[in-house]
Amino acid sequence: MVAAPMIQRGIDVKLPQSRRATSVTGERIEITIPETIRQSSLVFLGKEQIKLTNLQERVRQKLESSTNKEVFLRGDSAVQYQDLMNVIDALKAAGVQNIGMVARMPSER
Repeated sequence: MVAAPMIQRGIDVKLPQSRRATSVTGERIEITIPETIRQSSLVFLGKEQIKLTNLQERVRQKLESSTNKEVFLRGDSAVQYQDLMNVIDALKAAGVQNIGMVARMPSER
């Protein structure tokens, strides 16, 4: 699933573009993958910076009280594919059933 945020929130990253993204509103669990993940092993759960090694447990805790097992990824367009897969693996291990990829429309900055 590719989604475009209605309001840009959270950590500033250069989102990739998608001409077919659909808008998503409301509260959601959002993971931001900055361009620096390869060097720092840090991601953001909402606005909280955490180590990638802690992501699985932190997301699992958040999902315990939620019936919606969905998470949205906001990744910098410069993030390497292997780093993206490492994050997705952690999310799946935490029990996430659906992962949405946040993108921006070509007309957005």
